[in-house]
Amino acid sequence: MNVLFLCTGNSCRSILGEAVFNHLAPAGWRAMSAGSEPAGYVHPRSLALLARVGIANHGYASKSWDQLPATPDIVVTVCASAAGETCPAYLGKVLRTHWGVDDPAHVTGSDDEIDAAFVRAYTILRARIEAFFALPLDLLQHDRARLKAELDRIGAVMA
Repeated sequence: MNVLFLCTGNSCRSILGEAVFNHLAPAGWRAMSAGSEPAGYVHPRSLALLARVGIANHGYASKSWDQLPATPDIVVTVCASAAGETCPAYLGKVLRTHWGVDDPAHVTGSDDEIDAAFVRAYTILRARIEAFFALPLDLLQHDRARLKAELDRIGAVMA
């Protein structure tokens, strides 16, 4: 199963989602990330955070959803629509869910405040991904309606 973490810029949240997912994923599950308007770089604080928590931080690139290495089965949008951010709409026959996370790249303040925003985004995404992997995935991947309901529930309750 291929999971796409999608946001606008593909420099922070979707990269963190991809990295954490692949770090924790069982065999047969793979994540990728993309943006509808890629920033063209991966935010250095995202890479530094991944290194600090022991997750590989190399090989990531900000890319367009037109450059995906595989067709996704599931698309997880991570934009923060509550903050007025426009979420990209992935077209195609995929299961879609929304796991909104505030964009740490837009936080201003001290280094500690900015780092805290990146840690917050990582912590939310990691908790959601761990909840996802705690599901009976072998059963749910054959019951799309139930899988969709569980993914939506995870995105709603783990904010």
